[in-house]
Formats: sequence, C-alpha cells, structure tokens
Amino acid sequence: MKEILLRVATAGYLASLTKQSSPIESILAPQSIYFGPVMSYQPYPEARAEILSNILTTIEDIAPVIARYKGASEQGRTLAPQVVQVIRESGLIRMKSPRELGGAEIHPVDQMEVIEAVTMIDSAAAWSMFIASTVTGRALTVLSDEAVAELMNCEHFPMIAGSLKPAGSATPVDGGYRVSGQWAWGSGVQHADYVVVPVFLADKSRLITAVIPRAQAIVQDNWHALGINGSGSADYVLEDIFVPHKFVSTDGHRYRGGAIYRMGYGFAANEHAIFAYALAKLALNTQILAAKEKRRGYGRGISIADREIFQRLVGESELRLKATKLLMIDVLERLYDAAVKGEAPIELQAEARAASVLCTDEAIAVTNQLFRYAGGSAVMLDDPMQRILRDLYTAQSHLMVSDVAYESLGQLRLGVTDTAPIR
Repeated sequence: MKEILLRVATAGYLASLTKQSSPIESILAPQSIYFGPVMSYQPYPEARAEILSNILTTIEDIAPVIARYKGASEQGRTLAPQVVQVIRESGLIRMKSPRELGGAEIHPVDQMEVIEAVTMIDSAAAWSMFIASTVTGRALTVLSDEAVAELMNCEHFPMIAGSLKPAGSATPVDGGYRVSGQWAWGSGVQHADYVVVPVFLADKSRLITAVIPRAQAIVQDNWHALGINGSGSADYVLEDIFVPHKFVSTDGHRYRGGAIYRMGYGFAANEHAIFAYALAKLALNTQILAAKEKRRGYGRGISIADREIFQRLVGESELRLKATKLLMIDVLERLYDAAVKGEAPIELQAEARAASVLCTDEAIAVTNQLFRYAGGSAVMLDDPMQRILRDLYTAQSHLMVSDVAYESLGQLRLGVTDTAPIR
C-alpha cells in the first residue's frame, strides 16, 4: 500500500485554534496533501468565510456545465458524465469530509448556502452532491487508517454513495464479513467509487457499516421516479461479498473529524431543509418573472401580476420561506455550538430534524399555492414549475423528513421518552 504523506505547517493554524476552537477541535490542518504519487491538491482555507466564498466561486465556475446537461441528467435518470466530472473536479464532494484528509468540514449553516446555490441550477445535481458529500464524509470519519489510505490512493477524492438505512445480513468469517442484501435510494451509485452498506449481523445482535468498491455491487435499474430523476437513486445489491475488517465500522467510533460529526443526525437535517427551501424559492422566482406576461381567462385575459390575491401570495410566500430558513439557521447554530463541546444532545438533534420537516412542509405548501396561478402550461413536462413540484414531493418521501420527527420532538418535550431514533 502506498503511503499517505501529509505535510503540515502548524504555526498559523495553531494560532487560529486559540481564537476560534476549543481543545476538542485541536487538530492540525493540512497545508498540502498528497495521497500517494497520483494525486495532489490544495486544501481549503482555514477561515469560515473564506471557505464558503471559495466553494461558492467554484459553483459559479461550473454552473454552465450543470445547466447545459440538466435535461440529459433528467432523461438519463442519473447525472450526465459531464456533470459528474465537474462536481468531482470542483471538490464539492469534499464539503463534509474531515479537514485532515483534505475536506472542507464546513459549518452546517454554510453547507446550506452551498446546497442552495447548486439546487437553483439543477436539483438532481444538488441532491447527488450533498448525499455523496454526507456519505463520503461519514465513511472517512469511521474507517480505519489502513482503509482510508487505500481509499485515498486514487486519481481523485473518493466518491462514496449509498443509503444510511440498514438492510441485508452480514456473517462474520475469518478476516472480515460476508455481506448480502439490497439497499434503496442509492443516490449517485452509478458513478460512485465505493458504496456504504449499513447492515445487520446475521443474528440481528448488532448493526455494522461496511464500505465496498462500487464494482462489487449490482445496481438495479429501478429509479423510475416521480421527481429528482437525474439523481440516479437506484437500489444496489450485494451477493455474498467479502468485506475485510479494515473496511468495516462495528461501533461507529470516529477516528477523525471535528464538531460537525458530533451533531448526530443533525449532520444531514440541514441538507433536506435547504433543498426544499431552494426549490420553493425557485418556484416563487419563476412565478414572479412569468406573472407580468401570463394572463388568465379568454380573450385578452387579466395579468396575474395585477391580481391582488396573487400579490398577497407573493409577499406571504417570501416571508414564509425566509422564516423557515431562519429557523433552520437558529437550530443549526445551537446544534453546532453544542457539538463543539461534545456529542450534541438528542433534544437538539430531534429539533433539527423536526425543523427540517417544517421547512419541507412549508416549501410544498407555498409551491402548491403558486402552482394554482401557473396556468395550463405548467402541467407540461418541459415547464419548470411541474418539475419543481415533482422534486418536492419526491424529497418529502425521504425518511429524514418523515413527519414522525414532529412526534419525536413532542415526546421529548413531554418527557415521554429520552430517545429519538430515526424511524
């Protein structure tokens, strides 16, 4: 195995730690990173604002390619190769990976700005990007040093796809496990390097997480969905695949990474919230632009923009969407602050998930009302409003934004329970 060489310059970063971070955050940030002789790249800046600015500038640079192949991704039911290439080269997959491995490890609020920016260009590209970013980041925190060294010994930063919902069966054998099963919602699995597999032991005594080369998985061509078609969120199957111990996390222990990995399932709640918000914002912007030209009724008709009921809807929709985003920001700031000190309390994790559900519910409610004024052309498959609506309803079906999250938060507040698992 080729050695991972990390070159670090400590002075500036250690100085920043005394100003911005608690002792639990005190890790050295790489100034240049080399994974074997085949790959090298510059790390992200250290300052929070500079990291975000760097990533948003990158998105502006690749936006024309994402937009150009948006239709091809939709029709192909997975991201077009050209889009996959620019997402890889841009480093967006590194957004939620540990800094010590070359990731950005950015603040959860800043992650929302990144996801919003990509969603406004193409929802499928955004969905695939943030799922891959989350799955990759999680895997790189819990795998052994030996496994990470192997993952990083490639021509580009590894892209790991997969579902976080447990399924299948793993049988212990000499040197590892033999794994079989089928997992749904493997967003981006067609173009991933590896897949993550949350799987129960054969005797159901424990849940483990394995990472395997994508080539060993059988992808089912079953992503014929209502929306987010270009995400390629197909099922994938393993048939009695051997997974070495080094590529298995048996207890979820984290070997690397900082506060964002101590946020529990709040680590992913922000993604679904901002995805829905951005789609509803796009619907609002689309309708505002069309309102002056669009007329309803026979003959000359009446301009939609001149109708007081629509004027009220525009104002109310803008404020409702802003309110949900501000709610999510507030929850995430508190969640992150708690995670800087240690594992985030389950109450905050549950609040973040419930807030994400509310963001999704409000986005759908706003878009449904706007759709009433979109006219007959909105039902056509080439109209942006119908795609926005389809994408929102598809996103709403994800387990992360199940309305069970409201029940869990209520149970915690009422003292009925002190746990809130994802279900």
